[in-house]
Amino acid sequence: MTPVRVRALADTGALMLCVPEHVAVQLRLDPESVREVSVADGRRMSVPYVGPVKVTFGKRFCYVGALVLGDEVLLGSVPMEDMDLVVNPGRRKVTVDPANPNAPHDVYSARRVACLSAGRFAFTLRGLYLVATRSRSAIGAIPSSAGTARR
Repeated sequence: MTPVRVRALADTGALMLCVPEHVAVQLRLDPESVREVSVADGRRMSVPYVGPVKVTFGKRFCYVGALVLGDEVLLGSVPMEDMDLVVNPGRRKVTVDPANPNAPHDVYSARRVACLSAGRFAFTLRGLYLVATRSRSAIGAIPSSAGTARR
């Protein structure tokens, strides 16, 4: 399956990966179920749940389900923690945890990520790749650049 490079909003206040409908169609993701979610303005809505999706940032990757929602890709805290990404509001960046540059996290780094991202921050990530996959033996890691921030 062909990877799709996307620009994403890394949002520490969100949990899941969210993809707009046009990205789900481009990845040929079929709905697995419908999930009820609460959005930032407090509304509750039912949205399609698709996956699995392989998410790659730098040399890190994870497999997650995604909610089909919104008009831009949103990377929540679950996939960010799974890839051991560090949210640094002072530098306005999302990067691979420098304490674990070659392999994803340990128990302590996950706690440190939570401390660094206290409060809610949203950063634009460039170089995030999504691949629809039916198994965990999909393509290897795809190199990309570090994220830049927006608030």
